[in-house]
Amino acid sequence: MQQHLSIACACFTTVNWRTCDIVILIERQPWQGAMSEPPLVIDVVDNGGQWTHREWRMLRYLGVDTQIIGNTIPVSELRELDGLILSGGAARVGLTGELGNCGAYLELDIPILGICAGHQFMAGYYGGAAVEAQEPEFGAAQITLVNGGGQIFANTPETQTVWESHNDEVSTVPPGFFITASSKSCQVQGMENENGDRFGLQFHPEVNDSEYGQNMFQNFIDICKQNRNQD
Repeated sequence: MQQHLSIACACFTTVNWRTCDIVILIERQPWQGAMSEPPLVIDVVDNGGQWTHREWRMLRYLGVDTQIIGNTIPVSELRELDGLILSGGAARVGLTGELGNCGAYLELDIPILGICAGHQFMAGYYGGAAVEAQEPEFGAAQITLVNGGGQIFANTPETQTVWESHNDEVSTVPPGFFITASSKSCQVQGMENENGDRFGLQFHPEVNDSEYGQNMFQNFIDICKQNRNQD
């Protein structure tokens, strides 16, 4: 692994009394974190969701190098990423089969987390289905983990409160995916693929009312880190 050496500068001032000039002496010192790994790079794709900035803030709070990017940016213009989050969006946008360049992003060989509309689009892209919800959910709701909850729900309780805001939902998980969480009104609150690098959440872990949302983001970060270390 390539290591980067950062240099810090300590500055001292002295006076040349013969010329009355102030001289600045600069001493270079190695930065204490010189041997640490560079931060993970995980960007957030903006699909028009109202809380996209919260996803970005959560990643930043957890020490990730992150940016919010438009969903029409060509793959060739993306940074070298360790992971990607597909944000939520307006009603029906996850059902159309077209969500900017999100389909192309799903071809990347990195872990990807879809939230709300991003989750719905992911299901449809891989051969599942998303439809208009019979019982739209708004506000706090209780979910129950299924199949142990998979990787995203690691070290969180079997039953927990999350924040919902959706008119649509995944009705059929794609081949090679399994359900990780459900609620009374929505069978597919979470899903994960068998390869362990595609994840979907119907609710919004970035909102404070999702009591273990930060844990979920940290779990996704850990997955991205493990994937990078395997490369």
